[in-house]
Amino acid sequence: MSKKPDYYDVLGLGRDSDPASIKKAYRNLALKYHPDRNPGDTEAEERFKEAAEAYEVLSDPEKRQLYDQYGHDGLNHTGFQGFSGYGDIMSAFGDIFGDFFGTVARGPKRGRDLGIEVTIDYVDAYNGCSTKIRVPRVENCEACDGTGSVSKRVQACPKCDGKGQIFQGMGFIRMASTCPQCRGTGEYAYDPCPECNGQGRVNRHREVMVPIPAGISSGGRIRIRGEGAAGEMGGPSGDLYVEIHVKPHEHFSRERNHVLYDTKINMALAALGGEIEVPTVSGETRVVRVPEGAQNGKLIRIPDLGFPNLNGKGGRGDQIIALTVTTPKNLTERQREILEEFAQIEEEKANESAIKGWTRRIGQKFKKALRSGDG
Repeated sequence: MSKKPDYYDVLGLGRDSDPASIKKAYRNLALKYHPDRNPGDTEAEERFKEAAEAYEVLSDPEKRQLYDQYGHDGLNHTGFQGFSGYGDIMSAFGDIFGDFFGTVARGPKRGRDLGIEVTIDYVDAYNGCSTKIRVPRVENCEACDGTGSVSKRVQACPKCDGKGQIFQGMGFIRMASTCPQCRGTGEYAYDPCPECNGQGRVNRHREVMVPIPAGISSGGRIRIRGEGAAGEMGGPSGDLYVEIHVKPHEHFSRERNHVLYDTKINMALAALGGEIEVPTVSGETRVVRVPEGAQNGKLIRIPDLGFPNLNGKGGRGDQIIALTVTTPKNLTERQREILEEFAQIEEEKANESAIKGWTRRIGQKFKKALRSGDG
């Protein structure tokens, strides 16, 4: 079994190519290897199919991501199996190079995917929530069921004779443009619907409820199937992609699935140790133990009070408290006396430690000298 070619190599592109470059490269190859230009050429036909397969994968963001990560194996569970032949390809992509060959996809067409951004609070990202959004999109006209006709009947477009395109040129090379009267459908309503001006489609704002899972972070996307733009000629609607942005919290921050909280403690508590109360995202307070001799930047961890995991494996992050030890200002006389006494004791301890160290070193040298004399 021959190895499948790299899709980027098929289109002659780099892996960082943008969607416009991918579409342009495919269109050029489709023009070059189209069966109408290469009758009986099986190699050209194979190149034509390879280019269509490459475009099908690289033009779809989800398929492209799977392919980039796992290669051809990543597409095994997407339902994509390539194309069986010319008719199959034209049904999928005829509109891309129909301007060159006078062909156009006339069957049902899926609606466009839409994207919208939503901003939520930090606490809503922690707990999960549902929010209602208004989505501007194209919908089929309800008055005429998307036909564009009052009587819901249509006829072949008189301007293009039902072809959907206007042709110019002679011989093999013919340039075509979309018919302005029927917009490429080949059909025309003789009694245009006043609600949509005979277009069959109208612009609407639709309210959509978006379920936001607990643990989502800024940049996360939620896909809502069927809430994109309406399809054409009975085709299915596209999908709606909701990109989430999370507002910063006044007191908490986030690192992966951990909740971070900074708090200040005085030097006495840091030295002696003790207990402090800290808030949590849920609104409750927790008592945590500050260890004796805590240093500036000390981290105290409360397990399972962070954000829940989104990968389906369960579990949560932790809440991590970072301690900042503060230096007192505007001391009272009594505080100054205590600190001066403390400083004196520290100095005495340091001197005592230094003397003990000097005595220990002298004793070691004396013992070494005795051992040398014995030898």
